[in-house]
Amino acid sequence: MLWILALVLFIVLASPWNSVAGAILLLAGIGEVAYWWRTVKGRRLQTGAEAMVGRRAKVVADCQPEGRVSFDGALWNARCDDGADKGDSVVVSGRDGLLLIVKRD
Repeated sequence: MLWILALVLFIVLASPWNSVAGAILLLAGIGEVAYWWRTVKGRRLQTGAEAMVGRRAKVVADCQPEGRVSFDGALWNARCDDGADKGDSVVVSGRDGLLLIVKRD
């Protein structure tokens, strides 16, 4: 966005202010890119099963020990060794194929 603003100001403003504004916004754009690069380069992308562990789900069919839970709007088969009733909140602790392993909250 800053790149477009710099280009517009370079065209619209009178000389020498167009060069000054363009240079300032160009430096600000470089600073923004450097900031975001440093912020996100050390993060590890989490997808799939790793992203599910530790998150909450809601029991929609009694888990005694197997039932169904709603997780992020999707229904999953689940196993809760402690047992959980419909409406309970559970935490995903693992996955076995397409079966979520959950614990009571």
